[in-house]
Amino acid sequence: MPNYFQPEIETASREKLDELQNERLVSQVKYVYENVPYYRNLMDNKGVRPEDIRSKADLHKLPFLNKDDLREAYPYGLLARPLSDCVRIHSTSGTTGRRVVAFYTQHDLDLWSDCCARAIVAAGGTKDDVVHVCYGYGLFTGGSGLDGGSHRVGALTLPMSSGNTDRQIQFMTDLGSTILCCTPSYAAYLAEGIAERGVKDKIKLKAGIFGAEAWTEEMRQEIEKGLGIKAYDIYGLTEISGPGVAFECFEQTGMHINEDHFIAEVIDPATGEVLPDGEKGELVFTSITKEAFPLLRYRTRDICILSHEKCACGRTHVKMTKPLGRSDDMLIVKGVNVFPSQIETVLINQGYQANYQIVVTRDKAHQDKIEVQVEMTPFMAEDDTFDKAVATRKLVSGLKAMLGILADVKLVEPKTIERSEGKAVRVIDKRDLYTK
Repeated sequence: MPNYFQPEIETASREKLDELQNERLVSQVKYVYENVPYYRNLMDNKGVRPEDIRSKADLHKLPFLNKDDLREAYPYGLLARPLSDCVRIHSTSGTTGRRVVAFYTQHDLDLWSDCCARAIVAAGGTKDDVVHVCYGYGLFTGGSGLDGGSHRVGALTLPMSSGNTDRQIQFMTDLGSTILCCTPSYAAYLAEGIAERGVKDKIKLKAGIFGAEAWTEEMRQEIEKGLGIKAYDIYGLTEISGPGVAFECFEQTGMHINEDHFIAEVIDPATGEVLPDGEKGELVFTSITKEAFPLLRYRTRDICILSHEKCACGRTHVKMTKPLGRSDDMLIVKGVNVFPSQIETVLINQGYQANYQIVVTRDKAHQDKIEVQVEMTPFMAEDDTFDKAVATRKLVSGLKAMLGILADVKLVEPKTIERSEGKAVRVIDKRDLYTK
């Protein structure tokens, strides 16, 4: 096995994992109760004491945390250690309200690097690889997380950050990058750039680790074909640590959650009831090893399914599906829940690339209207036999079957939708949702 595979943890029996999680959970609940007044008040209001939590079976007794709590407690209200013990912060964008700021001790950073190292190794990475990191650095967790993981593995790390695509491709060819780490939309953008420059034969990439935004299996196949690699998903969120909370192995049938650091639950988002394996619901995480910013029962708003089925890779940690939707990118149009990933599936299945935007408006009669702007491929644009009207009707029909509502479709010329070098902007919602 590669040099950072940890079989004593990653292939431990269910009994040993449960024992480890129970021990760490009991200790963490006591630690949080004693050091985080905000969460202690939540527990007191619910009538829960640390001694009431004896194992994972008691986890449901604890109160939930959500992003509103983090904003209310901003900046220091959920901090469990003195600032003098903290060595770094990361933060969300804050585009929907107050920023969420997460704190890290050196111990937290070391454990985070461990988690990201596991993801790199699961993608085939070793100390002989060149890991090309073009997630953003700074307050965003993506760049720092994979950078730390790459160092842990002992690979040569290229801390490229995002942007400057010409330089990205130059370094990729000159230095022989073998593992690419970025958002899936930027991976697709790089594939376009490599094809345009005619340098695909000079690219030595073998794998990519892509996260930070939703992407479909169809988009995975497009990226794998465009870059000649195997594309792996990675999951994380600033509130819990960043990328590396979960990652894909070679089976590519779900992401293994690092259960020695996180306990995952899936709940009914309406009732909070914990759901069994195989049931779709909202993902909830409890951090059981974090020191500075340990969140208990944090509601991610990601929709997924958990599975403990045996994996061919030998890892025994529970798997989560790709997020099947998020509350912050879910649209409610004409009373129907619409996810961009559903639209992307229809487009790619009909031969389009994942270059699109969704524009939602509301007219004076308070009726919602959804328009999907779709780029034609260069082949379509140059083909005299391509019938835009027929193609548009076919897309409208496919979207109607997928979404259950009618969406207008506007076909546009190639490269007219602005490319993203970071997280793709898929939705433009022009509605005044507070209009009565």
